[in-house]
Amino acid sequence: MSTTTEDTRHHVVIIGCGFGGLFAAKALRRAPVRVTLIDRTNHHLFQPLLYQVTTGILSEGQIAPAVRDVLRHHPSLRVVLGEVDSIDPAARTVTATELGGNPATFSYDSLIVAGGAVTSYFGHDDFRAAACGMKSLNDALYLRGEIFGAFERAEQEEDEDRRRALMTFVVIGGGPSGVEMAGQLKELSRRALQHNYRRIDPRMTRVVLVEGGDRLLSTMGQRVSRITARDLTRMGVEIHLGAMVTGFGDDDVEVTKSDGTQVRVPAATKVWAAGTRASPLGAHLASTTGAGLDRSGRVQVAPDCSVPGYPEIFVVGDLMALDDLPALAEVAMQSGAHAAHTIARRVRGDSTMKPLHYRDLGTLAVISRFRAVAHIGPVQVGGFIGWTLWLVVHVTFLTGFKNRVAALARWTISFVGRGRYERALTGRWVVEGTADTGSA
Repeated sequence: MSTTTEDTRHHVVIIGCGFGGLFAAKALRRAPVRVTLIDRTNHHLFQPLLYQVTTGILSEGQIAPAVRDVLRHHPSLRVVLGEVDSIDPAARTVTATELGGNPATFSYDSLIVAGGAVTSYFGHDDFRAAACGMKSLNDALYLRGEIFGAFERAEQEEDEDRRRALMTFVVIGGGPSGVEMAGQLKELSRRALQHNYRRIDPRMTRVVLVEGGDRLLSTMGQRVSRITARDLTRMGVEIHLGAMVTGFGDDDVEVTKSDGTQVRVPAATKVWAAGTRASPLGAHLASTTGAGLDRSGRVQVAPDCSVPGYPEIFVVGDLMALDDLPALAEVAMQSGAHAAHTIARRVRGDSTMKPLHYRDLGTLAVISRFRAVAHIGPVQVGGFIGWTLWLVVHVTFLTGFKNRVAALARWTISFVGRGRYERALTGRWVVEGTADTGSA
């Protein structure tokens, strides 16, 4: 591979390797261009399955393959590990800080910005220290330690009230991430941890799901919401609708209900799945181009995903505001590929503006083993049919054949059997003063 100054091909810079950036890069494989992909991590993250890493079903490698490996057959593409600091539309340059702290500047002919989204605490940034979000691999691994560490601490705890708090998990947010997390926490305690402890009964685990709206999965239709609430309630999940979290203690959560009453839920582990906001890169790009932002900080783009007045700059995925499209993986995939195809056509001499025509493939959320809900067009289904649809979709979109095979094997073990292999505690959970000498 060569990307020296002698390479005069049209240069495309892609910022971010989520679904939008990855599908843009893949779509440019056969185009007569060279590509530079900049991302702060070395992996592509399949975010819809983060909760399965958190609850010990999948390993991090199964949902986060290395970008260089995924794109190894793209000889005209260079991967740069770095953090983008600024974009200069006038000079057509991107400035970034590479791994190790070295500054670097990349000139571009076309730019695709796929910066994604970050966890939103709705103005309560002080909540960040008490409740971990679910947007990154670091979040998932941290929460995995908190969850399995809580059971270990409960096993050792002598005080009954403290033990109950350790075995109580509060999930904030009744969207797909919150519903899936609550369901898997209950599934974990009811099935996977049976007979693992001597002083506690994991089946007594309390899972509390707090949602500010009047129903769960509100964007998926009323029937889906009813099915979800019914199935979670049958599993033993406590659902609080029309309720807001208004405060956190070290070992409890303050919940304010719609009638103004407040209750405190003793809980050591809190999971924030309540919302997201566009990456700060969107606000920076808007300030340098004059583009508008929506309420979530997403950049308002033209129908072909380009920034108004800057046809060479495209914004895709969760950072893009277009036709009220939701922040879903499928939107990112299609918009990223659309931007790449537009660039390829221009390079070949076709400057026709073609708008993005989004094909809605539906929304799915898994509740427990063999039970999921799906909203596909006018169809709203639940139960085993919904779970089958969920399985087919996620196997299809998992990146890489090896990941699909590995995930299917783990799902078989976890859903048919009881196994959760990813339960190792590391870091701060390792008792100080001990070491593995490797001796037999």
